Amino acid sequence: MNISQPRIVIIGGGTGLPVLLRGMKRFPVDITAIVTVADDGGSSGRLREDFRIPPPGDIRNVLAALSEVEPLIEELFQHRFETNSDLSGHSLGNLMLAAMTNITGNFAHAVHELSRVLNVKGRVLPSANQSVVLHAEMEDGVIIHGESKIPLYGKRIKRVFLTPDHIHPLPETLYAIREADLIVIGPGSLYTSILPNLIVPEIGNELAKAKAKKVYICNLMTQKGETGGFSASDHVKAIYDHTEPYSIQKIIVNNGYIPDSVKLRYKGEYADPVKIDYDNLEKLGIEIIADSIATLTDGFLRHDTKTLSQLIFNILENETKNRFQS
Repeated sequence: MNISQPRIVIIGGGTGLPVLLRGMKRFPVDITAIVTVADDGGSSGRLREDFRIPPPGDIRNVLAALSEVEPLIEELFQHRFETNSDLSGHSLGNLMLAAMTNITGNFAHAVHELSRVLNVKGRVLPSANQSVVLHAEMEDGVIIHGESKIPLYGKRIKRVFLTPDHIHPLPETLYAIREADLIVIGPGSLYTSILPNLIVPEIGNELAKAKAKKVYICNLMTQKGETGGFSASDHVKAIYDHTEPYSIQKIIVNNGYIPDSVKLRYKGEYADPVKIDYDNLEKLGIEIIADSIATLTDGFLRHDTKTLSQLIFNILENETKNRFQS
């Protein structure tokens, strides 16, 4: 850990986390990314079943986002095979992580070794160094097993939980949280990318005790099967329901203009812009940071890498100005 730079821990998974990390690596910060290992779909799910390893997909995307190698090397790492063979659907990076896990006998060691190969800025840590399964108890009492199946059920989620019962994070993960100057949660799917990290018991406990401020990056849109109809405060309350109440101090929300044509497209996917309910957020004692942080990419709304990372860096600078001022 580089003590000459402010230390930031970013927790998440899915497609949102790499977007933020690509921006953050431009700044003079010491980055630790804590990444979910609950994925069970696609290439990750197949490798998880075949080799009994944690799913590599989210880790792979984070490694690529933080890598500082030639673009062709990153493209090679992210290359996905499209053939009629057993390789079809697998990305080379996933296969490399699986192979390195076999060689070292340890998934976290595999991530560490590939981080060196890819010249990764910072550390990438799985939230657990073992396969875990995410389950959801729905409001109608049905239990859904498996991360990829949860959004498909179509009912409101009451809670999510992990098996096996005894899941232990890496000591480096707990140390990074303990020593962080700022902890960022998100962006990512609330129940299937964010919460699977936070409900690892020791991680949740360490977050509650951490001296650093916790910042939650709220999603731009609601998500069918997970957060339909959710406001910004509903996202926060769901986190509180699974972790320590009132553990988030700041929330970043998008107040930028979203074209009607884009809203209409998402309406077809049963998704809407997340409503910023200022009064409810203020009642929770959370500082609201509202900014235009969305961009349109191939017709889809995404967090704007540069704007969001600059916003986070400004918060970090403010949190550490006394410790790092000359």
